[in-house]
Amino acid sequence: MSPLRPESASSKLPFVVPLLALGTFLMSTTEFIIAGILPDMASDLGVSVSQAGLLITAFAIGMIVGGPTISLATLRLPRRSTLVLALGTFAAGHMIAALSSSFTVVLAARVLTALATGAFLSVASVVATSAAGPAAASRAMGVMMSGMGLAIVAGVPLGSFVGQSIGWRGTFWALTVLAAIVAVVIVRFIPVEEHREAPSVRSQLGVLRHGRMWLVLAATALVSGGFLAAYSYISPLLTERTGLSEGVVPLVLVGFGIGALLGTNLGGRF
Repeated sequence: MSPLRPESASSKLPFVVPLLALGTFLMSTTEFIIAGILPDMASDLGVSVSQAGLLITAFAIGMIVGGPTISLATLRLPRRSTLVLALGTFAAGHMIAALSSSFTVVLAARVLTALATGAFLSVASVVATSAAGPAAASRAMGVMMSGMGLAIVAGVPLGSFVGQSIGWRGTFWALTVLAAIVAVVIVRFIPVEEHREAPSVRSQLGVLRHGRMWLVLAATALVSGGFLAAYSYISPLLTERTGLSEGVVPLVLVGFGIGALLGTNLGGRF
């Protein structure tokens, strides 16, 4: 069975779908991982916790501004090439951060990683639904995006545990290696497309003419802002304000992630 052969709604999804879910897991883990290791990074880089919070802000700005820009710039590239390029950039960003003792360099590496994350997620969703076919497209999208939920429930707490055990750089090195492995597997299992007609930039931007799209964007921005406001500083709040030990932080992050998954699933029923 071809990894990209469209499937019926009841058949098994192509291997590429869970593979892209793994990539989504990595991308989402790095987006939220700073929350669990923020105090350690601040201490190691010689900045305050509030200043270290800019690492989260930089990633968000990179996603907002750079994600769509990079996606439009790579419209005419083969999708496999875009995915591999995004994973390679993702790995490079983490490697640069892990090797640096400069807060400014780490901050720039976070922006670079955000650009890669935005590009990967936009292309991966198209590849996953195309591989599954129209009948199973929604199921494929759900499986791929489950990587994001798994990142909140397991990836971030695990990364926090690794960071507390061997330092935050160890967490970044782990993400570097995993991204490289996923890139190699994608090269192996996703064939190069033939004769794909790339959409125009104008057609992609045309959706912004609809007022409802701006309402959706505004609602998403408000929800995401509220989520990140609480999540970004959860580690110092727990250890410095409530007196909990650092070892408890990963457990709280698991609870936070379970709540996020429940909210997502319940929200989808209404």
